[in-house]
Amino acid sequence: MDLASIVGLFFGFFMLLLAFYEEGGNLGSLVQVTAAMIVFGGTIGAVIVSFPLSDIKKIPKLLKLVFLEKSYKEEALVTDIVGFAEKVRREGILTMEKDIANVQNNLMKKGLRLIVDGTESETIRDILEREIVLIEDDFHSCAQIFETAGGYSPTMGIIGTVMGLISVLGQLSTPEKLGPSIALAFVATLYGVCFANLVWLPFATKVKVKGKKEKMVGEMIVIGLIALQEGQNPRIIKDRLTLQPITDIPTTEAGAG
Repeated sequence: MDLASIVGLFFGFFMLLLAFYEEGGNLGSLVQVTAAMIVFGGTIGAVIVSFPLSDIKKIPKLLKLVFLEKSYKEEALVTDIVGFAEKVRREGILTMEKDIANVQNNLMKKGLRLIVDGTESETIRDILEREIVLIEDDFHSCAQIFETAGGYSPTMGIIGTVMGLISVLGQLSTPEKLGPSIALAFVATLYGVCFANLVWLPFATKVKVKGKKEKMVGEMIVIGLIALQEGQNPRIIKDRLTLQPITDIPTTEAGAG
């Protein structure tokens, strides 16, 4: 499980509700079925209209991306590539064929098969980089669904509030009901803004971060496999892969003011 996602959601909503309660608010007044129907129903409907059915079917996968932590085991991948390089130097490329089935990473497995088949290094690089682009596009399209929900959610909240105020205006003859009715009308806006900024947009960011990590690991695999195919020294391959950044940290030139 991705504890960061779970803890972040719990902490964010808990602090909002606690602050509301400390200000003397009644937590029960925040539970409004009609407001939830307008905001969530409207947001879901707008998202369905915005994307083809093939993308909508990815929603279960999206939730897995957010709440399930994937272990990339970069060190193990480096060890595997270096191990293959050492074996190739001792026994030749064709000896890897029987070990390919035990490789867990799909990109690495595909690259090793291309190497065993005698494919040229430039062709291997082109094929694997295209695979990485497809993976990156898949993550991007998944993030777009959450971003779109985050864009529609506040608007649906405003629509719910306007609908509630229309109902309020019909009760001007009973002033004692105006205060509670107005408060109820603004619950829809609260739902829309809260879920946009605590759920949908953070979910989109989480998917993007994981997609970036997937891309970086893929690029590391490509560098290692091309070096293996070219017969580079295993120690050099290990040094090159170990020096590959796993996170994109901006650097500044020495002495820059």
